[in-house]
Amino acid sequence: MSDRTRRSRIGNPLSALGRAIARIPWVMRTGPVVIVLERVIRRLTGGRHGVLDLAGLPSMELTVRGRKSGLPRTVSLLYVPDGPERYLLIGSNWGRPEHPSWSANLAAASDAEIHSGGRRIKVRVRQLSGSEREDAWARAVAYWPGYTMEQRLAGTRRFRLFELTPI
Repeated sequence: MSDRTRRSRIGNPLSALGRAIARIPWVMRTGPVVIVLERVIRRLTGGRHGVLDLAGLPSMELTVRGRKSGLPRTVSLLYVPDGPERYLLIGSNWGRPEHPSWSANLAAASDAEIHSGGRRIKVRVRQLSGSEREDAWARAVAYWPGYTMEQRLAGTRRFRLFELTPI
């Protein structure tokens, strides 16, 4: 676990509060507000931080080409640190029944770019499946227990899981 990850999990009391709140189903309805706040804070900080970062949770801006348009698409996301220089993204979409559009674009891509903590990094994209996906899911839920509730809210939709590693 990196120092930054350790600080976000232990040093910031908002991180523990965020994990507790994320288990409450009605909180998922606040998604649109969080998304707007994320954009505003990222714009004000030059992309270095988002509302989740301020709460002690790791977030990134993901830029990936649209699978149909070929145009770059950027979205802010919570990520799960998964070892040094490895990031897990979970297509939870706030527990909605449909997959998030960014996950369809990422599934069609071999590479993307992330912007987190003031760093821009080109990454290789791998969608996880089988036992590799199940192991990653267990690590993701251990890190962010709210994913369990979001999966319950999403019904039968199985979240897409991605591993990103620097190129």
